[in-house]
Amino acid sequence: AEDGLALSSRNAYLSAEERVAALALPRALKAAAAQICAGADVAEILAETIATIKAAGFSSVDYVALCDSVTLEPLKLLDRPARLLAAARIGLSRSDGFTTRLIDNISVNREEAQ
Repeated sequence: AEDGLALSSRNAYLSAEERVAALALPRALKAAAAQICAGADVAEILAETIATIKAAGFSSVDYVALCDSVTLEPLKLLDRPARLLAAARIGLSRSDGFTTRLIDNISVNREEAQ
């Protein structure tokens, strides 16, 4: 979307305030990708990214993972083109008992970062 949130029909479940808070997800992924491309430890960055997303108002983070861009095999090192994948829940529990689950992913490639 224009504001940076991944396009999803689930966005309709978000209040205006939740939508603003949800922007932390793509921002956290972009920051993590930049740090990983710069050579930071992948495991540390993934843990920090989870903490950042939770601190921004998400109720839980299902996963943040660096994966091979073709096979989606989890990676411990950035040694090939990759994608940073995330799923997290935000918002008040609706009448059905569920919060809104947002997913996003971005490219992580040293050549693109330069």
